[in-house]
Formats: sequence, C-alpha cells, structure tokens
Amino acid sequence: MKMKILQEVIKMADIMQAAALLGAGVAMIGGIGAGVGQGFATGKAVEAVSRQPEAKQDILQVLFIGCAIAESTGIYSLVIAFLLIFMKG
Repeated sequence: MKMKILQEVIKMADIMQAAALLGAGVAMIGGIGAGVGQGFATGKAVEAVSRQPEAKQDILQVLFIGCAIAESTGIYSLVIAFLLIFMKG
C-alpha cells in the first residue's frame, strides 16, 4: 500500500516538473513578440526619417522609448521562464 502511494507521488512530481518546463517554453513566446514588435517599429522609424529628415531627433526618441517598453515584455517572460525552471523544474 505504501509503495503504491509513493509511486503516485513520484508520478505527480514528474507531471509537475514536465508542466513547469512546458510553461517555461510557452513563456518564452513573449520574446518572439518583443523581437517582432521592435523590428516593425524600427522599420517604421526608418521610413518616417526618410520622409521627414528634420524630425529625426523626435522620431528616434520615441523609437527608443517604444523599444525599451517592448524589450521589457521579453525580459519579463524570461524571468517567468527562469522562475518556472528553477523553482519547479
């Protein structure tokens, strides 16, 4: 009887570890979104500078703020992935 309970606990621990590692992989999808968003924003900023070179300073300022905000989502997803890996994995 005790052996059966122990086997069930071990199986549960394996399932929890697998779910945590799968969740870490899913959390890293946030890094893909940040990369796509930054690439799109940079492309539009280059297009805007080519149309209005006199507004280059303002455009780049807004671009850098936007990229910093977009990058923060990628960093948050990385932190969540590390937490899942090292706490449950």
